[in-house]
Amino acid sequence: MTLAARAFDQLATWPDLMEAVPSCGTGQAIGSAHGEIAHFHSERDVDLRLTDRAIRRLAGDLRRFAAVRVVPGSSWVTIRLDASADVDLLLSLTSVALQAQEGGLPEDRPVPAGCNDGRGVGFLRT
Repeated sequence: MTLAARAFDQLATWPDLMEAVPSCGTGQAIGSAHGEIAHFHSERDVDLRLTDRAIRRLAGDLRRFAAVRVVPGSSWVTIRLDASADVDLLLSLTSVALQAQEGGLPEDRPVPAGCNDGRGVGFLRT
């Protein structure tokens, strides 16, 4: 089982999350009552919707992780799953994403539509 499959299976068991159809049309998605939370685009890359406000609040911490790609102006971060620790990071950040979405606060500024992969700004394909 790949790390992405393991992470997806774990998130699908969370009571506030369910499998969803990815809005970008690629891979698998997990969503909540408030919308999509994560898109699993490959066996390694996951886009997670943290919201612009949460990303700005956590920017310094997020940039410390080599597995996280922060894209300026996006409400999504991309997480590369290369190790079990990256799955743990994804699960932790998903909790933050749920809290941010449940808070119901609108984005502070307009953000481009679509996840990072759908906009072509996730990790570079290798």
